[in-house]
Amino acid sequence: MKKISAGLLMFRRRNGKIDIFLVHPGGPFFRNKDDGVWSIPKGVPESPEENLLARAQIEFEEETGVAPKSNEWIELGAITQRGGKVVHGWAFEGDLPNDFVLRSNTFQCEWPPRSGEMCQFPEVDRAELFDVDLARRKINPAQIPFIDRLLDVLQDRQ
Repeated sequence: MKKISAGLLMFRRRNGKIDIFLVHPGGPFFRNKDDGVWSIPKGVPESPEENLLARAQIEFEEETGVAPKSNEWIELGAITQRGGKVVHGWAFEGDLPNDFVLRSNTFQCEWPPRSGEMCQFPEVDRAELFDVDLARRKINPAQIPFIDRLLDVLQDRQ
């Protein structure tokens, strides 16, 4: 069975430009990696029947500490990442509060490997808004279509 995940791409408009919100995965494996590893906040549904948009909203808040609010969720379809995971995405217009402090849930893993020591790490260790060009460089390449699809929708609405 394919792994499925659901996520949200938050964007803001500022000075006639679009900024894209991305998160950087936490933990020791991604500590020194940057370009090509950022992502939209996303997560795995708890059951096959779970509403994917609802799961995406939950994951956004769990990974950032910010509850996503929108009057309109823009469906971006699905992409398949290199490992085979299918990610369903939605976009919404929003911004970070002025007093934003990243608050991410955590996960445990054995670190260092084969040490027998379990360590706790934030699921997300950084979160930033990037201009579109930089977002395309930072994001997992498989997720670039989410940015392209959002821009197409916004262009069609002008």
